Amino acid sequence: MRQWPFDGWEITEGKSVVAEVYPSLWTRRFPRDDRDGDEQAAFATAAWLQRADRNGSLAGFFRPNLTPEQLRIAGIEGWILGVA
Repeated sequence: MRQWPFDGWEITEGKSVVAEVYPSLWTRRFPRDDRDGDEQAAFATAAWLQRADRNGSLAGFFRPNLTPEQLRIAGIEGWILGVA
């Protein structure tokens, strides 16, 4: 298992990744139905990841368009998956 981006920005196909996400990016994009706030955050995160994987956009979020300095800093401090 890799800790992204600390172990590198490229993800080997078929491998698992531990990445930080910020559910607030997606909670309003999906109907809340009868879920409480925590349930909605978990649902929205899973739904967004599934949708991004199915439409082929997920891989791009693992390789954000950052400057060399931003890449260096993110390699030390981390990066939030889903932030463009």
